[in-house]
Amino acid sequence: MSTNNRIFDDIGKMMTSVAGVAKGARDEAETAVRGQVERWLSDMDLVTREEFDAVREMAMKAREENEALKKRLDALESEGRGSQA
Repeated sequence: MSTNNRIFDDIGKMMTSVAGVAKGARDEAETAVRGQVERWLSDMDLVTREEFDAVREMAMKAREENEALKKRLDALESEGRGSQA
């Protein structure tokens, strides 16, 4: 019986070692993939969400200012036509 227990103990130790090696390999693979993805994304020259939101806000403000200036110009043009008649 003690031989069977010893065999089971050895198998248990071996399985624990295999699990540790597998976890180490998994962690190493994840690190390698993460590094590759980060390099790939940086090569794509993408913008961050914060940069996108800032530019979007500036564009919205510029559009509002443009519309206000157009209304002002239209009003000035209509005044000019009225005084020429």
